[in-house]
Amino acid sequence: MEASLFAQSHIFAQPTYVTGKPIAHVAREFGLDPSKIDKLASNENPLGPSPKALVAARVALEEMNLYPDGSVYDLTGKVAERLQIGREQLVFGNGSNEVLELVAKVFLGPGTEAVMGVNGFAIYKLVTLLMGAKPVEVAMPGFKNDLVAMRAAVTSRTRVVFVASPNNPTGPDNSESELIAFARSLPENVLLVLDEAYAEFLEKAPDLRPLIQEGLAVLCARTFSKIYGLAGLRAGYAYTRADIAGLLQRARQPFNLNSIAQAAALAALDDVDFVTATRQANVAGLAQVGQGLRALGLEVVPSQANFLMFHIGNAQAAFQYLQARGTIVRPVGGLPAYLRVSIGTQAQNDRFLIHLKSYLEQKIS
Repeated sequence: MEASLFAQSHIFAQPTYVTGKPIAHVAREFGLDPSKIDKLASNENPLGPSPKALVAARVALEEMNLYPDGSVYDLTGKVAERLQIGREQLVFGNGSNEVLELVAKVFLGPGTEAVMGVNGFAIYKLVTLLMGAKPVEVAMPGFKNDLVAMRAAVTSRTRVVFVASPNNPTGPDNSESELIAFARSLPENVLLVLDEAYAEFLEKAPDLRPLIQEGLAVLCARTFSKIYGLAGLRAGYAYTRADIAGLLQRARQPFNLNSIAQAAALAALDDVDFVTATRQANVAGLAQVGQGLRALGLEVVPSQANFLMFHIGNAQAAFQYLQARGTIVRPVGGLPAYLRVSIGTQAQNDRFLIHLKSYLEQKIS
C-alpha cells in the first residue's frame, strides 16, 4: 500500500524549506572548482568557526562513542549566568529552528492561529502548518514587521506571534520600545516569540528579559550558527518564563543537542575576540556591499544583520548567472524581484559585485 494512503491528510499541503545552494551542488551543476566558489546564500560567518569552539569540538570528538549530556548542564549554566536568569528558564535545540518547532508543538494545533510577517522567516509558517494551525501573514511595509498591524491580526484563536528583529530575509529591525509596547499589548494567552538569530550583530539588541521576569508570555530564541560560526553543528536556545520552558522540555527529544555542539558552543561563548572581529568585519562588509549595490543603481533594503536584500528585477535570472560564475546568493521567497546576499570577506564581496556588474551590463547590451 502506498504511504500516501495512510499518511495524515494535512501533510500533502505541507511546503518544504528550500535551503541555500550548497557549494558541492553548484560545482557539479556548473562544472566549477569548489575552492573557487563563494557561498553568500545562508548568512554564515565568512571568518569560519570560533577558534576556541574548534579546539573544544576536536576534544569532544574523542568521546563521541558516549551519549551527550541530555540535560545540557554546562551550557545551560553558562548561558544562564550570562543572561542573569534561572537555569529553568532555558531550553536548547538542534539549532534555534528546533526551538521554533517545539513552540509550535506545544502551543499550536487545529483551530489555532499564529501571526507572522508575510516576509518573515519561512520556518514560522512551516511549523505552524505542520501542526495543523493557520498562519496569519501580515503585510510588511518597508519590509519591516508592522507591529500595529500584527496586533490587529490577533484574534481569540491566536496562540503565537512570531517576530524576528532584525528580520530575515529582509533586514530591518524593530526598536526595543516598539517591541516592549507590542509585548504588553498582547493578550496573556498569546506567546510572543522574538527571534534573535541576528541580535549579536546589533550594537545594542533589544532586551525583553525584564518582561519575562515580570511574567509576560515572551520567548526569545538565539543561535550559535551566525556570529559564532557554528552553523554546521546546529545549536540554539530559547529563554522564557520557567513554566513555558518546562512545557517545551516535555516536547524536546532526549539528546537533541549533540556533545560536539555542546562543547563548541560552551567554548564559543568565551571567544570575545572572535565575536568582536566578526561584528567589525560585518559592519565593514555591509558598507562595502551596500555602497557597491547603490553604485550599480540598485535599491537596497537597510539591514542590521549580516546580509542585504536588494531589488534586481528578474531575481531567478540573476541568481543563475551569479551561480555560473561562482557566487551563490539567495532568491527571496514571495519576492521574485529581490535577491539576498550574505556579507562575506572583503574579497568575496568584491567578486560578488564584479559578477553582478557583469550581469547588469549583459542585460543592457
